[in-house]
Amino acid sequence: MSTDAVDEIVGQWTAERPELADRLWPVQVLGRLQRLGAALEKEFRAFAAERDLELGEVDLLTTLQRSGPPYQLTAGAFRKAAMVTSGAITNRIDRMEAKGLVERVRDAGDRRTVQVRLTARGHEVTLAYVGAHLANEARLLEVLGEEDSEELAGLLRRLLVSLGDTSVT
Repeated sequence: MSTDAVDEIVGQWTAERPELADRLWPVQVLGRLQRLGAALEKEFRAFAAERDLELGEVDLLTTLQRSGPPYQLTAGAFRKAAMVTSGAITNRIDRMEAKGLVERVRDAGDRRTVQVRLTARGHEVTLAYVGAHLANEARLLEVLGEEDSEELAGLLRRLLVSLGDTSVT
């Protein structure tokens, strides 16, 4: 069986602090999840960059797309979903508006409220991106196969639910 960086870390701790050897099992899981998250983020950033997008822009585009017609939300709704500052959301929207992917629309009922809406080009870019992204994700999981992937998804779901992560809002 192959070893990975986490095996090396556990081995180092075991050598340094042998009395902790039987308490290092969480590192076997959480260390791998942490390293996997970083590795996947690197992959996803590169994939987005090949399409002249940043991950934050992809997040905003796909959030708008999956919200359904009329494909618009307030900046505040994005801030809650993305857990970033209002300045970061504003900058992201500014960049995407300059690219012709989104437009700001004043709410007819309350002129103080601004909705961010996918443009026709944004809709087209998002649909193309999602299809390619799903194929890329399948490629990344090829080593596990469908059955192991489903089992892993179930285990991760149980862990996320236990930590209270049950909604995107």
